[in-house]
Amino acid sequence: MTFDAIGIAGTGLTVHRKWLDTVADNMANANTVTSTDGAAFQQRYVTAQEGQGVSGVYVAGAQFGDAEGRVVHEPNHPLADADGNVRYPDIDMGAQMGHLILAQRGYQANAAVVDRAKATYEAALQIGRS
Repeated sequence: MTFDAIGIAGTGLTVHRKWLDTVADNMANANTVTSTDGAAFQQRYVTAQEGQGVSGVYVAGAQFGDAEGRVVHEPNHPLADADGNVRYPDIDMGAQMGHLILAQRGYQANAAVVDRAKATYEAALQIGRS
């Protein structure tokens, strides 16, 4: 039972770490500019799924946002087209901050489960030694 808790929480740690990585990537690229003839940076999303035949959760894949982005008029930008437009990703920083908080809290909760299960296992070993 204790080993199951550690294993299951470990899978949760992995998923939340990947989620944190994608949020960080999205935030780092929120102001990445491309020319209007190219695709904008596509926001990343982690797809999690229940383990098939095993306990826990795993990252099933990633999904990507719209490559269209948003077109902004910046005639002095070196990547501006003939009309003075460039393309930015359509990333909402407020939503990303919300995802960041959720992913952090999920990671912390799974880490706490690992710590408590480890303490329980160590206590059981002490009982067996007595």
